Amino acid sequence: MDFGEALAALKAGKRVTRSGWNGAGQWLVLVPGSTITVDAERPLGKAAPELVGQAVSYSPHIDIKTVQGTIVPWLASQTDALAEDWEVVA
Repeated sequence: MDFGEALAALKAGKRVTRSGWNGAGQWLVLVPGSTITVDAERPLGKAAPELVGQAVSYSPHIDIKTVQGTIVPWLASQTDALAEDWEVVA
């Protein structure tokens, strides 16, 4: 499937991957927006103490599970956006 179809699958709550990616086990997931209250002991509160106690909004975004097993924000490359090898993860 193409990236448009992959994006629709993400919006439907599915995980997607590319068969052309070198690393096995990588996939994408859409993280919905949320609101959190900034805690002084958490990284955001430590980096921006003026926000402690305030509600902040996180916008929806796409995360990737990497081959190392970590989850990080993801941004499509031109190759990813034009690829036709997207698949839904079962």
